[in-house]
Amino acid sequence: MLKIKSFEFSPIQENTYILYNEAKECAIIDPGCYSDDEKDKLLNFIKAMELSPVLLLNTHCHLDHVFGNKFVSEQFSLKLHIHESEKRVLEMAPFAGLGFNMPFDNYNGELLFIEEGNIIKIGKDELKALFTPGHSPGSLSFYCEKDAFVISGDALFYRSIGRTDLPGGDHENLLKNIREKLFILPNETEVYSGHGPVTNIGEEKQFNPFLQ
Repeated sequence: MLKIKSFEFSPIQENTYILYNEAKECAIIDPGCYSDDEKDKLLNFIKAMELSPVLLLNTHCHLDHVFGNKFVSEQFSLKLHIHESEKRVLEMAPFAGLGFNMPFDNYNGELLFIEEGNIIKIGKDELKALFTPGHSPGSLSFYCEKDAFVISGDALFYRSIGRTDLPGGDHENLLKNIREKLFILPNETEVYSGHGPVTNIGEEKQFNPFLQ
């Protein structure tokens, strides 16, 4: 069984997730830790729980989701997993950081590419990669059928959806992917978004104003 620990990091209020199991293996998804204090919070939780990080994943590579990639990679000798279409977004993230007056050291190590339908293993636990672009050209969601949750990145939020006015955004494509990739999941599936509170598929199908 996978448990989920969330952190809200940086002035952009991004949700960083640690998924961990009984064997104390964990995946770190979208490390948005920007300050030294935030990096310490992430590290201290991992140490306190005696976890062994085995995966570094990005749902997409906008700056607020990648601030901590380099830190996590160096701390735990992990390579970054993304969709190939996010490579350019990752490369441009430091320039976006300067625009927000938030300079940072970008991850520049080897990239491992995830494709639609790939099964990502955390020990004996599994996540399925769902390709959900629209907010960003290579956005992924990570679905755990056994534990009934999905990490949706900035595709689907509580009562909202990701913005599509950034380079590579596509509003109609985002709506299509939410309906065809996320809304087909069981209603009780919990949705852990890149920003804001936890919701579930049934609630969003019924109440999300962008998808009525």
